[in-house]
Amino acid sequence: MFEKLKEILVDDMQIKENLITMDAELINDLDMNSIELSELVLACEEKFGIEIDEERAKNFVTVKDVVDYMEELA
Repeated sequence: MFEKLKEILVDDMQIKENLITMDAELINDLDMNSIELSELVLACEEKFGIEIDEERAKNFVTVKDVVDYMEELA
């Protein structure tokens, strides 16, 4: 799941691959803003055919948070 998320972050969000680790913080380390976080959620929903709960998405701090949540849904 991490590799698939990384692919979205690199291809869709134009984030440098070397910055993306499980512990990387979406806002502080990857310089994402709230609009980009929403775009990430939408991209994940589209790519994986899932629906991400908005309340849970608000708690995404690190890449690991997103990966863990998507693995729960898988």
